[in-house]
Amino acid sequence: MNDSQTMYRTVTRGIEVKVSPKFLPDRSSPENGYYFWAYTITLTNLGQETVQLKTRYWRITDAHGKLQEVRGPGVIGKTPVLKPGEDFEYTSGVPLPTASGFMTGTYGMVTAGGEPFDIDVPAFSLDTPQKGRTLN
Repeated sequence: MNDSQTMYRTVTRGIEVKVSPKFLPDRSSPENGYYFWAYTITLTNLGQETVQLKTRYWRITDAHGKLQEVRGPGVIGKTPVLKPGEDFEYTSGVPLPTASGFMTGTYGMVTAGGEPFDIDVPAFSLDTPQKGRTLN
C-alpha cells in the first residue's frame, strides 16, 4: 500500500473492518461530473464465534450533501463465513458526481447459532488528489 492511501478501521463485536479507498482517474470523467473510487474492505474475525455476512447497508454522501442509500444481500455476490481468525477481502467501487464525498454503513451478520447482529463500517472519505490544480 502506498503512503497516499488512508486506512480506516473499526471493530464491532470482535469483527474488524478495514477500508482503503482509492480514486481511479482512468475510470473517472471530471468534465462530465463523474468521479470513481475503488475501495478495498478486509473483514477479520478477531472473536471466538463463527459468523456469516448476510447483508450490507451503505450511506454514500457526495460533496453537495446528497445522500444515497444502498441495501442488499452480501457483498460482491457473496455471503462469506468467517471462523475465528479468518478474514475476507473484497474490492468494490462507487461513482460520485462530485470530486469528494464519504461513505459509511453496516454489515448484517449472523452467528453460527442464528443470532443476527450488525457491525459498523468506518466512515471513510472519498477524495480526489488535487495535484496543484482545482477541480470545479
